Amino acid sequence: MNAYTSVPIDPDSAAALQERGLRLAVLDAVDEAGLKRWLLADARGFHEITPSEGTLEVQVEDIASDRVTGVWDASQADPETPVATVRSWQMDLTVPGGTALSTYAISSVTVSPTHRRQGIARAMLTAELRTAVRLGLPMAMLTVSEATIYGRYGFGPSARQSSYSVDTARARWTGRTPAGRVQFVSPESLLTDGPAVFERTRDRSPGEVDRREIWWKRVLGLLPNEPEARKRGIRAVRYDDADGAMAGFALYEIALQNVSHPGKLTLVDLVAATDDAYAALWRFLVEMDMVDEIAAPLRSVSEPVAWQVADHRAVRKTGERDHLWLRILDVPAALAARRYTAPGHYLLDVSDDLGFAAGRFLLTVAADGSGQAHPLADAAAPAGAVEVSLSAADLASLYLGGTSAVDLARAGRITEQSPDAAMRLDTALHSAYAPHLSTWF
Repeated sequence: MNAYTSVPIDPDSAAALQERGLRLAVLDAVDEAGLKRWLLADARGFHEITPSEGTLEVQVEDIASDRVTGVWDASQADPETPVATVRSWQMDLTVPGGTALSTYAISSVTVSPTHRRQGIARAMLTAELRTAVRLGLPMAMLTVSEATIYGRYGFGPSARQSSYSVDTARARWTGRTPAGRVQFVSPESLLTDGPAVFERTRDRSPGEVDRREIWWKRVLGLLPNEPEARKRGIRAVRYDDADGAMAGFALYEIALQNVSHPGKLTLVDLVAATDDAYAALWRFLVEMDMVDEIAAPLRSVSEPVAWQVADHRAVRKTGERDHLWLRILDVPAALAARRYTAPGHYLLDVSDDLGFAAGRFLLTVAADGSGQAHPLADAAAPAGAVEVSLSAADLASLYLGGTSAVDLARAGRITEQSPDAAMRLDTALHSAYAPHLSTWF
């Protein structure tokens, strides 16, 4: 049993909901019928189609090892189906410098339209945050459908994602030509070989999280009980370097337009452990015959491929939005986990309406980029320290190095207490690699 599944339900949130005639509880992993009803409520909350029995069986396998929590209303016509859902588990988050920080992942947050504005979401989310604290985890995280909800709980948008469109007629390849080779492989082979390559990319991917086995099966089209899996035309290629070692792979689908050519290629996933692998895989895609457009969703906001084709405008961002939201719970532990790019002393006066991260913290960054933080209480900061006041949510937004402290200061979200504080804080927090999360959870 995982530690996060055995923590008792938060008594404060349970009591608050009980006063409203509602019951907050964690489902038992062996309660298959209960898990299926929970999944039906989850699908309803996200306005998805009702899952088939076969899909429910696959999804039960997916969530059985998680902490699956719901809220029940015994007075409704269907008292066995929850009116609110949330799911959580422990997962590693890559932070600047490549460290894997054990983090509390939160997902499947829904409240039935019949039970909105009753404090249910607040009770569930604060319960989840207190559970993470009990587990000794310094951070919580989630990906969101709505961007207006989670700031009130101390989450801040920390990694963004972009969608790209590539006009292959204009995108003549001008980048490097690696010595290795690209070859077709079966999707099944990547279930074995893909995870190791993905792990090799983590040190250059702040914001990335673990990919669970069920995720690999789903993206590779290997879940036959899911209706959409049978319709997928997944093609898989891998790149082997000059020594024959696998260093990257790509998954894509091609849809013909009006049942004719040219077609549109959708990039499902591209993972490259080396720059050669990145170049070789993108060249393979750009030079695909009978394709005039590549759609590449869920990519980094900074993709080198735009600099590897003759016409820079052939690679166009079609959308950019927030993706990964972080919630810092233990400021010293979170700050000590990542690396920095400018030594010095940084005094962070953090406000937090929920109290988890409130306080004055002195971050000391050494010449080697390591950092240590501790509460400063009312003591004076060292001479020359950078001093700022900010919320826990804004500190979370800055944490991965992809958000500008100067922008937040200009927006009035950060208060500079020393000259050029935001600019100097930006220098320290900067990440050479744009924060990026390649999946949803």
